[in-house]
Amino acid sequence: MATSDTHPFYDLHTHGFVRVATATPKVRTADVAYNAQGIIEQAEKAHAQGVDLLLYPELSLSSYAIDDLHLQTAMLEAVERHLAEIVTASEDLSPAMVIGAPLRRNGRIYNCAIVIARGRLLGVVPKSYLPNYREFYEKRWFSHGRECVGLEIAVGGETVPFGTDLVFEADDLPGFTFGIEICEDFWSPNPPGTLAALAGATILLNLSASNITIGKSDERHMLTRASSSRSVCAYAYSASGYGESTTDLAWDGQGMIYELGDLLVESVRFDLAPELCVADIDTRRILAERMRMQTWGDAADAAGRPEDWYRRVRFEHGHAPKDIGLKRPVRRFPFVPNRKEKLDEDCYEAFNIQVDGLMRRIDATRPNCLTIGISGGLDSTHALLVAAKAMDRLGRPRTDIRGYTMPGFATSDGTKSNAWKLMEAFGITAEEIDIRPTARLMLENIGHAFADGEPVYDVTFENVQAGLRTDYLFRLAGQHGGWVVGTGDLSELALGWCTYGVGDQMSHYGVNAGVPKTLIQYLIRWTTTTRQFDEGVDEVLLDILDTEISPELVPAGEDGSIQSTQSIIGPYELNDFFLHHVIRWGQSPSHVAFLAWHAWKDAEAGQWPIDFPEEAKNTYDLGTIAKWLENFVKRFFGFSQFKRSALPNGPKVSAGGALSPRGDWRAPSDAVADIWLEDLKRNVPES
Repeated sequence: MATSDTHPFYDLHTHGFVRVATATPKVRTADVAYNAQGIIEQAEKAHAQGVDLLLYPELSLSSYAIDDLHLQTAMLEAVERHLAEIVTASEDLSPAMVIGAPLRRNGRIYNCAIVIARGRLLGVVPKSYLPNYREFYEKRWFSHGRECVGLEIAVGGETVPFGTDLVFEADDLPGFTFGIEICEDFWSPNPPGTLAALAGATILLNLSASNITIGKSDERHMLTRASSSRSVCAYAYSASGYGESTTDLAWDGQGMIYELGDLLVESVRFDLAPELCVADIDTRRILAERMRMQTWGDAADAAGRPEDWYRRVRFEHGHAPKDIGLKRPVRRFPFVPNRKEKLDEDCYEAFNIQVDGLMRRIDATRPNCLTIGISGGLDSTHALLVAAKAMDRLGRPRTDIRGYTMPGFATSDGTKSNAWKLMEAFGITAEEIDIRPTARLMLENIGHAFADGEPVYDVTFENVQAGLRTDYLFRLAGQHGGWVVGTGDLSELALGWCTYGVGDQMSHYGVNAGVPKTLIQYLIRWTTTTRQFDEGVDEVLLDILDTEISPELVPAGEDGSIQSTQSIIGPYELNDFFLHHVIRWGQSPSHVAFLAWHAWKDAEAGQWPIDFPEEAKNTYDLGTIAKWLENFVKRFFGFSQFKRSALPNGPKVSAGGALSPRGDWRAPSDAVADIWLEDLKRNVPES
């Protein structure tokens, strides 16, 4: 069996990840030798952690706050001398290093970012925008580099590319391409890093000094997040820290890394000790988003196709393939809100997207009633919550909701009881229709063995019941001048776990079509904790949340075991994880498996959704993940698209996506799953 030491699956680089770190090195004002040693020390620590790309603060070699000392020849010569030491020291270190230093060229001094890798000085990028207002006086010492393109610079006897038209690319690690801007550059209305991204850089780096004032950390976060989102990239930011001159200013050493608007990691500010802030960047996710987002390509064309004229400085990264873990937050429940400070707001939004969609449809069609099948399970419960809130907000009585519970051959006393409790607690018009006599007659008419007393519980047996329920609902809706509210959710649509046509796949309006099972569970719990309804409702909701998920179409076995949905199609928490990464980011099964393994292998690692029950914190090994991922791939790509191609209307709820053929997801109904299954078989080790 392949182990994490031998199989390429376990190496993050196999999946297009690049380990990036921001460094806050030790620094002493104008002490170049001391600062060079601090830079080397941090590079050695980064090497030990498997870092691929290491970012230092602005003018980290000379130190930033030295004013007119930047104009001293002794200082500038010391910088070049000790820069050579750093280049030599980098020869056996894994990170490509980006350090800040003042450099001379043709009678001018530039505030520069210097790129070093494996004993080579690769190139130099000058700062484009020099602040010269309030506490800043950079134009007193430096020349701007805005028009520096296609140039070279001599440093320590070596001539290397110089200019703002540079991106750096590792030949042996696809996706590892980075561009650079320096401090004030991303405060400008036209950040030069945007062009570098449009030229192909997946990672942007910002070497910054940026003294700290009240609220400035929030401003940096805003700009870094916006840059990573707007330029569709990862963005690393490193600011000067303890050791800079405090003659008139102070420094907090803030480091952070964002990817596509998501914060991956942030340093401890005002730390006295040197610090590395490390995260793994998913370059495949970035590149996939650029391909998906046509605006990005249009912007590149409108900017004169910078990829055609930017210079690409190539280097051999030479990483050693091995399992070095994964340093990035991977959400176990990507559809579930996870922002503590905005939890209520996010849940409110998700719930009210559904409510608003249903209200608009009611307003447009003016039905006499809404017809819903109430099973006592999660989906129909949530659909009823949405319908009740919609009726409340429209000023209509809840009795205009007609709820029907329709027990079949396997309906349990518990779910039937909960269905009645729920309908009574909401005060809707409630009825019960026993579908067993009609189902038995249909099975007899089609010659099914069950009608002759044989215990044959096949798909036909199940679909007769599911179809009859929907058939009844449509006829009842017509009889009472209303329409059917669909209860099926996004997870079931992804897996094809629904009965097509005259079945739970069909309705007049599907309020849950954009909501996966894991989010439905969380939203139901949210309605109880925020008192969206009264205590009588909350009590029933909590009981429903604790009920085993089952279609209740097959009678319990001799041992009393009931039909379990998740034992057939896999845990919904895994399926929703797979679904998010497949439809939102287009990631291959092996990439999804790698992320899932890191997300689910250790219950003590990472974050769980807020107030998530302790007893529900599950773990899964790679073998289990691969098993259910194979099942997901077969169902999602192989045979269930025809059900999604005929979906009724329903609102998209999550940025993670929906499966309406009129919206996020368009696919042929007769495709095959072979290439996805092959990727899984080829790239995920057997275990």
